[in-house]
Amino acid sequence: MPADSNLPSSARDSHTLVQTTGIIPLHAFSDNYIWLITNGTHAMVVDPGQAAPVQHALAERKLSLVAILLTHHHQDHVGGVAELVAQTGAKVYGPAGEVLPICDIALIQGDQITDQDLQLSLSVLEVPGHTAGHIAFAGEIAGLPVLFCGDTLFAAGCGRLFEGTPAQMDESLAKLAALPAATAVYCAHEYTLSNMRWARAVEPDNQTLQSWQARAEQQRAEGQPTLPSSIGQELSCNPFLRARQPAVAHAAAQWAERTLNNPVEVFAALREWKNNFR
Repeated sequence: MPADSNLPSSARDSHTLVQTTGIIPLHAFSDNYIWLITNGTHAMVVDPGQAAPVQHALAERKLSLVAILLTHHHQDHVGGVAELVAQTGAKVYGPAGEVLPICDIALIQGDQITDQDLQLSLSVLEVPGHTAGHIAFAGEIAGLPVLFCGDTLFAAGCGRLFEGTPAQMDESLAKLAALPAATAVYCAHEYTLSNMRWARAVEPDNQTLQSWQARAEQQRAEGQPTLPSSIGQELSCNPFLRARQPAVAHAAAQWAERTLNNPVEVFAALREWKNNFR
C-alpha cells in the first residue's frame, strides 16, 4: 500500500509552499508549523508561535487575517498572537481551560467554528495530556476531512505528558483515532523522522511504517514537510495509537521488563520508552 494512500489528494499536495489557497505550512522556530488556511482572500492561522512568518505570508499573498485558532498555551504556539491581533484585529479562539495571552472566544468540547468564505466547519475536541486544557479542531475544509491537533498527536508519535496523565492522553488519542481514516492530520511539529526511528524499534516488521519512513526521508531530503499525515496512516503506524495491538504491547513489556496489565500501562511504557529513545 502506498505510504500516503489514506490521504486526500489535496492533503498530499499541501507541502507546496507556493499555494495561494488551501492549507499552507508556515515554518516557525526550528521545527514548528503554523497552519495557514486561506481561500486566496481571507485567512485563519493555527498556533502562531511567531508573528513574522504569518505577517510575511499575509503580505505576500495579500490576505486578510480573520481568525486565530489556538490549541494550547505553550509559548511556541501563542507567542505571535498579540502582535498579529494588534496588526489585523483577528478574533482569537482558544481552550477555555488554559491561560492564553488573548482569547476572544473560549472553547469547550463540542463547540463549533464555521466560516463560509473559507468553506470551513470545525468541531472542538478536548484532548488533555500534553497540557491540561489542550484542544483540537476536527471537521472539514472545502469538503475534505481535517484535524488540527497541536501537540497531542504527531506523525508516528504524540506529545509529552507535561500536565496530564497516561490515562488522559490515551483517552484523548482515542478520540482522534475515531475520526474518519481519510482525515488529514495537521500537527504542529516536524518530528516525523525521529518518531519513525522509534516506531521502527517498537514494530520492526511493520511494512506500512517502513514504506512511510522511506517517503518521509525523501520529503525531508527535498526540503518538504512530511505533513499532513492521516488518521488511517497513524492507525497503521503510530505505536501510541496501537497500544492495544499484541505486537506493540509485547514490545512495550519487553522494553519495560515488567508485565503490563492494561492498555494504559502499555501506553505509559511506550511514552517512557520514547522519552528515553536516542
